[in-house]
Amino acid sequence: MKTLKIFSVILISCCLTATSFAQKAKTETFKVSGECGMCKKKIEKAAKTAGATYAVWDINKKEITVKYNSTSTNTAKIQEAIANTGYDTPGYKANDKAYNDLDDCCKYEREATGKTTDCCAPGMDCCKDGKCTKHDGAVKMDCCKDDKCTKEGHSGKDCCKKS
Repeated sequence: MKTLKIFSVILISCCLTATSFAQKAKTETFKVSGECGMCKKKIEKAAKTAGATYAVWDINKKEITVKYNSTSTNTAKIQEAIANTGYDTPGYKANDKAYNDLDDCCKYEREATGKTTDCCAPGMDCCKDGKCTKHDGAVKMDCCKDDKCTKEGHSGKDCCKKS
């Protein structure tokens, strides 16, 4: 009988531990610009470098599905890493140098809006250490009005001021 109680306690503990780990794991899908199999390798590698435990980019849909532990990374970090390799995402636009460094077969048609990253996209945070973390200095972000961040909960912080 004592063995049965011990086994029950161990089993319950294992179940609770598994449940707590499962709550930290997230799966998300978002658009990523790109063209070919070489892009696929670079995009997936960038996502994994940023903390994704699983990353698969669908060439036809131009979407990546990532799985990650939300205690160690987030969608913004993953999108930023992908953009840093030259591929536009919903939250980050690749800078011109990164895009121009891509092989010719990897260059995709870019939006000609002159607009940079939308720091108000879901999962994005434009205010960090008093600066707009997605502001490249050339164009004010959508979340900025009169050099104040208009994103809900940011209380007009000067995160979008041009330096």
